[in-house]
Amino acid sequence: MNCPCCSGKPYEECCKPYHTGEKNAPSAEALMRSRFSAFAIPNGKYLMETTSPSKRQFHNTKDLQEWGELNEWTKLEIVDKPSVNKVEFKAFYTDQDGQKQVHHELSKFKMIQNRWFYVSGEFLE
Repeated sequence: MNCPCCSGKPYEECCKPYHTGEKNAPSAEALMRSRFSAFAIPNGKYLMETTSPSKRQFHNTKDLQEWGELNEWTKLEIVDKPSVNKVEFKAFYTDQDGQKQVHHELSKFKMIQNRWFYVSGEFLE
């Protein structure tokens, strides 16, 4: 199957090695793409594991898993990469009521011990 992150690569060669722990994402963008794929599949455990340890108290695996399950994640568009640790993206999905939605965010990432983590996101119009 094609990777849900819209890279054009097969899932097995794109985000799967990150999801299985075989490899760590080499950049903030790669982590962001793998997190989108983790919502699409869904894989709440991976989403929690790739959230910055200092921010995990604001999230839980069950809610992340449910958010992935309740929505149909259809497309990822990288809008901008203003710095090495920031990625602006649009995540397109259909919600549980069948309404098409766009989640537009500027995400901040941090490298801790040679591994990228999601820190926070600013919602954009």
